[in-house]
Amino acid sequence: MSEPLPLEPLPLLRRTVRPEWIDYNGHMSEAFYVLVFGYATDAMMIETGLHAGYRESTGCSLYTVEAHIRYLNDVAEGAQLAVRTRILGADAKKARFTHELYVVEEAEAEIAPAATPVATTELLAIHVDQNAGRATPFPDTIREHLTALAEPAPEWAGRSIGAVPRQP
Repeated sequence: MSEPLPLEPLPLLRRTVRPEWIDYNGHMSEAFYVLVFGYATDAMMIETGLHAGYRESTGCSLYTVEAHIRYLNDVAEGAQLAVRTRILGADAKKARFTHELYVVEEAEAEIAPAATPVATTELLAIHVDQNAGRATPFPDTIREHLTALAEPAPEWAGRSIGAVPRQP
């Protein structure tokens, strides 16, 4: 059984945009937004008790089953990134969370209160027993930690991609 974790806000993930992340349009390629968001999910897992030791001892992990990404602004090579993660909710086997990607002035700078994200993602993840190959309940301490961290969804969460009308 896992030890209860302290309830502190999730720390920001920080990265610097690398030259190989820049695409033929001269800004960060969409694949690397996903990479940075993946690093943020890994960091969230560590902070909430779903770390490597947990995975090794239980054979369980978190699998992303749905994601919705919004690319809102270009990001240049060398930009300093900060990712804010918000837990929106958790139940027996699922967790819903968001990541908001910001460009900040310096590597350790805080996100300015009026800052606008350059990209966002909303994710749904399932707790999976890898040995059994199916979803399984979170341990109570982890589910309770996720639930305790839950905050209201930002206004953009819960949206889907709208239909594009077919032209005759």
